Amino acid sequence: MQQKEKKLLLYIAEKPSVGREIAKELGVLKRGEGFIETKGGLVTWAFGHILRQAEPAEYDPKYKRWQASDLPIIPAKWQMVVSQSSRAQYEIIKSLAERADEIVNAGDPDREGQLLVDEILDYFGNKKPVHRLLLNALDAKSIQAALCDLRDNRDFYSLKQSALARARADWLVGFNLSRAFTLAVRFVKKDKSILPVGRVKTPTLALAVRRERELQNFKPVDYFVIKAEFLHENGVLKAVWQPDELQTGLDSEGRLVDSSVAEALLQKLKAEKKPGKVSAFSRQQKKEAAPLPFSLSSLQVMAGRRFGYEPQQVLDAAQRLYEKKLTSYPRSDCEYLPQNQFAARLSILNNLLSDGKERLCKWAQKADKQLKSRAWNDKKITAHHAIIPTTVKVNWEQLDAVEKNIYYLIARQYLAQFYPEYIFEQVRAQIDFAGEKFKVSGRTPMQIGWKELYQGEKKETVSDDGGDEQETLPAMKKGDAVQLSQAAAEKKTTKPPARFTAATLLAGMKNIHKYVQDAQVKKRLRSVSGIGTEATRANIIDELIEKGFLCREKGKKYLRPSEAAFTMIDVLPEQLTCPDFTARWEDYLSLLAQGEGSLEEFLRRQEEFVQEVTKKAAQLVVLGLKKGAACPRCGKGILMQRVGKNGPFWGCSAYPVCRYTCSDANGKPALTRPMAKPAVQAEENLVNTGFVSAWDLMQK
Repeated sequence: MQQKEKKLLLYIAEKPSVGREIAKELGVLKRGEGFIETKGGLVTWAFGHILRQAEPAEYDPKYKRWQASDLPIIPAKWQMVVSQSSRAQYEIIKSLAERADEIVNAGDPDREGQLLVDEILDYFGNKKPVHRLLLNALDAKSIQAALCDLRDNRDFYSLKQSALARARADWLVGFNLSRAFTLAVRFVKKDKSILPVGRVKTPTLALAVRRERELQNFKPVDYFVIKAEFLHENGVLKAVWQPDELQTGLDSEGRLVDSSVAEALLQKLKAEKKPGKVSAFSRQQKKEAAPLPFSLSSLQVMAGRRFGYEPQQVLDAAQRLYEKKLTSYPRSDCEYLPQNQFAARLSILNNLLSDGKERLCKWAQKADKQLKSRAWNDKKITAHHAIIPTTVKVNWEQLDAVEKNIYYLIARQYLAQFYPEYIFEQVRAQIDFAGEKFKVSGRTPMQIGWKELYQGEKKETVSDDGGDEQETLPAMKKGDAVQLSQAAAEKKTTKPPARFTAATLLAGMKNIHKYVQDAQVKKRLRSVSGIGTEATRANIIDELIEKGFLCREKGKKYLRPSEAAFTMIDVLPEQLTCPDFTARWEDYLSLLAQGEGSLEEFLRRQEEFVQEVTKKAAQLVVLGLKKGAACPRCGKGILMQRVGKNGPFWGCSAYPVCRYTCSDANGKPALTRPMAKPAVQAEENLVNTGFVSAWDLMQK
C-alpha cells in the first residue's frame, strides 16, 4: 500500500523571536534568509504589520493637498500597501507559501495578531488551507501543547473582522476629522498647528483637559465632622454624627460648613446628662475573594501605583519576561484562566517555592494546591488568558530591576489564587444621644486569607458614612446604654481631584464608564473593556506626550494638558471628546469579535458619523471663533476678523465671491452701510447652501 505523502506546513509567526521558539520545538534542520526549515515544516515571521492602510494620496494624488471640499474621504474599495521596510520579508513569506501545502497562522492570540497574518495571506490571494496556532506562553510545554491543538483558521474570522473594523474606523476618523478641524481652525484663527483627531486619542485627552479644568475651578470648602466617643460597659465606641434632613448649616453635599452650628452642637452634647442608647445594631459576616490574575491594564495600574512605573515601561518588561519564557502572553485583556491550565499549578508553585525570593517562597509554602479560585473559568476565556508565571523557573540574576518587580507582582497575584477568602465580621450600630444620631461601624477579621500577601499595602479602610471604621468593636446589643466620654469637631477641607498620571489615565481609559454622566449609558458601558486595547493604551498616552498635548510636571509623574490640548478639545464637538461614543464603538467591536453584527454595518455607521462631524467643522468656520456681523453687501457671508499688513480689519467670509471689507473698531466691524440681514439668518443661509461661501473656500 502506497504511503500517504506528508504535507508541508508553513508557520507564519508575528515576530522573529516567536518564530525561533516555534522552530526549536519543531526541530531545526537549517536556517535560511527570513525563515527556518524544521522537521515539522517551514517557519517564517512578520515584523508586526507588514501591510499598512493606504493613505489618502495613494487612493488619489489630489488628496495630498488638504482641501475641505474633498472631505469626507471614504474609500470605495479599501487598499493595503506593503511597508517599504518589510517588502523583502513579504516576498519571502509569499514564496514560502507557494511551496507549502498548508499554512499556519501563528500570530499573537489577539485580534491584531489574527489580522496581521490573515491580511498577508489575503493580499497575495492565498487559496490553501490555513490553521491557527494559539500560543499563550513560549515555554516548551506550552508550545508543544499548542502544536498538538491546531485550530481551523476560519473559526477566527470574526476576530479578523473586528480588527479590520477597528483599523478602518481609525482611518476614517483620523484622516477626515484631523483634516476637517485643522483646516477649520487655520481658517478662523490663522493657527498653523495640526489637530490630530483620533477615535480613542481624543476622548483620552479630553479626560485630562476636563480634570485640569476641575482643578482650575476648584474652590476648597472647610467643613466639620463631629466625632464622639461613647463608653459602653464592654468598651469604647467611636462614632460619627449624622445630620438629619432639616439640619441647618449644611451645604448641598450634606457637609456641616457652619462653625457656629458645630460649636452649638458640641455644647449641647456636653451639657446632656442622660445616657444614650444603642438604637440599632447589625452584625454580618462578609467574604472577599482573592483578586483575579492580571490583564495587561490591571498589571500596568498596579505597577504604576506600587513602583511608579509608566504603562509602556510595564508592557516592555512584561514582553521581555514573555520572550524569556517566564510569563504568559502580556497583551492580554483577560483576567481568567482556562480549566486545563490548573494542572500546571504544581510546577509553577514548586518553582516559586525554591526560587530564592524570600517572600514568594514563604507564600508558596503556605499555598493550598487543591484550592481552585474563581479565576479558572472557561466561559471567560477568548483567545488568551490572564498573565501568569510559566512552568519555567526564574533566574533572578538574569533579570533587571523592572523585570524583577513585574515578575514579583505577577507571581504574587497567581499565588493569591491558592489562598482562602478573606473573612471578616461587619458590625454597624446607631447611637441616639441628646436628640442626635451617631453611627458606629467596624470590622473584625476572622480569616486573613489571601490578604496575608498584601499586608503593608492596604489602604486605610473608610466606612460608607465617611467615618473611620473601628478595627474591633465591643460586644453590644440593641437597647444597651452608653455614656458620652468626649466629643470634638474635626475641621476638614475638601481636596481637589488629583491630576492624572500615565497609570491613572490608563486606568481611566479602561474604566471609562466612570466618566459618563448618563446613567443608562454608564450601566451599558460598565461591561465594556474601556476604550483602546490592552496593547495600544500606553502608546496613545505616549503619543499625546510626544506631540506636546500632555506635559509632565517638572520632577513629577503628573500629566498636565498644554494650551494646544485645550484648544483642540474646545473646538471639537461632543461626539469626539466624550467617551460615550467611542466606548459604544468598542462595544460593537467586541460583538464583532464574538460573531455578532457585521463589518459592513459598522463601517456604514462610521461613514455616517464622519459625514455628520465634518459638517460640524464647517459650522465652526461659518460661525467663527469670533462671531461677526452679517455681511451688509451680500447678506450670505459673515464678517470675520482678519489681520492685514496695516493691522486688523473685517472681511466677508464669502471672499472672493464677495469682497466687502471694513475697518476694525476696538474688536468690532466698523460698518459702512446698514446690515443686509441678521447674522443668524446669514449663518443659516451658509449652512443651507452647503457652506459654499466659507467651507468650500477655506483652502484658497
